[in-house]
Amino acid sequence: MNAGPIFSQIAANVRHMLARGDLSPGQKLMSARGLAVELGVNPNTVVHAFAELERMAVIETKRGLGTFVREDAPVASMRSDMLQAAAVAFVAEVETLGATKQEALGVLKEVWNAGKP
Repeated sequence: MNAGPIFSQIAANVRHMLARGDLSPGQKLMSARGLAVELGVNPNTVVHAFAELERMAVIETKRGLGTFVREDAPVASMRSDMLQAAAVAFVAEVETLGATKQEALGVLKEVWNAGKP
């Protein structure tokens, strides 16, 4: 997870899981309490993360049933936004190194073809 408040890290991880396909629209999430125990954090931290995800229209809580990924969760736009952010970060790093576009694309192709993350 990235730096920042723990609740933001949890929310970002859920969004990444959804963008990767590890979570699907309509899928039930672990309870806030269960996730807090698994992560070793205060349950209020997970509740805060879930509230943030609800505000973003990613999840919804169904009283008496649990918390679910919304059927209309903006998966495609989240994935696109994440790819855009990764590309911007890559280009910024390339620029700080003084590398050319051709160098950067060459290394990117090498890494991609080698199967490295």
